[in-house]
Amino acid sequence: MPHSKATGIATVHDARQALGTRLRELRHQAGLNGKQFAESLAWQASKVSKIENGKQTPTAEDITAWTSAAGAEPEAEGLLASLRTLEIQYAEWQRQLRGGLKPHQNEIAEINARTRFFRVFEPTNVPGLLQTAEYARARFAQSVTVLGVRNDIDDAVQARMRRQDVLYRPEKRFHFVLTEAALRYRLCPPEVMLGQLDRLVSMTSMPNVKLGVIEFDTTYVVAPAHGFWMLDEDRVMVETFSAELNLAQPHEIDLYGTIFDSLAAIASYGRSARSTITNVIDHLARKTADNSA
Repeated sequence: MPHSKATGIATVHDARQALGTRLRELRHQAGLNGKQFAESLAWQASKVSKIENGKQTPTAEDITAWTSAAGAEPEAEGLLASLRTLEIQYAEWQRQLRGGLKPHQNEIAEINARTRFFRVFEPTNVPGLLQTAEYARARFAQSVTVLGVRNDIDDAVQARMRRQDVLYRPEKRFHFVLTEAALRYRLCPPEVMLGQLDRLVSMTSMPNVKLGVIEFDTTYVVAPAHGFWMLDEDRVMVETFSAELNLAQPHEIDLYGTIFDSLAAIASYGRSARSTITNVIDHLARKTADNSA
């Protein structure tokens, strides 16, 4: 099976190329070569080439200027709609977080409010809806460091904690699957991780939350290549270092549904999951005590 994330990236690339191809057609219809067209817009010729070949996503202003220069103003509305779809599919973190971390948390909260069934797989970290405030703080600190975005961590943590209110709404259902690695990775100070693990133990008893853990010695049918969130049957959200992918094609949703079912089937639940988490707690507590002795 090919790397599942490549499916979404290919779809986004195809959409960008299709938009570029349509813009090229409008330029051809105007009877202008790339250099002439770029000069009419006071652009570098390389910009026209990159947009037409799907190497650069045009802005809304670019599309408006393009259709005007090509004498194809009636085409602008449809092209702008294609651009909005593309932006939803592939949302670069630098653009999404330019106003800070909190606004993005509020946007996700709105999506969560509309979602009734959450299926979440995370191989490396604890999902946001299950995080303690201090664990969330450590995750946001990484975003600030890696992406260089505005530091509004305190506000972002509060927004993430408010998001967790959805866990206590009985009409919503949640199925989380984590790998044992996600419980052991040192992504925060040990005392923070101990508090986070304790919270996970308590989450295994919630009536509308199903929390599974895939232990280290489990045999996989599908490799745990990356985390993803399935929100009802409407979309799959995948986070990369540079962007958030929002996949909505039926074949993509079906593929991720099959992958989630495969991963969920090999996870342990209930008493067994609590035992695994407790073993990790005991191991980390001993290590912490030894290091401080």
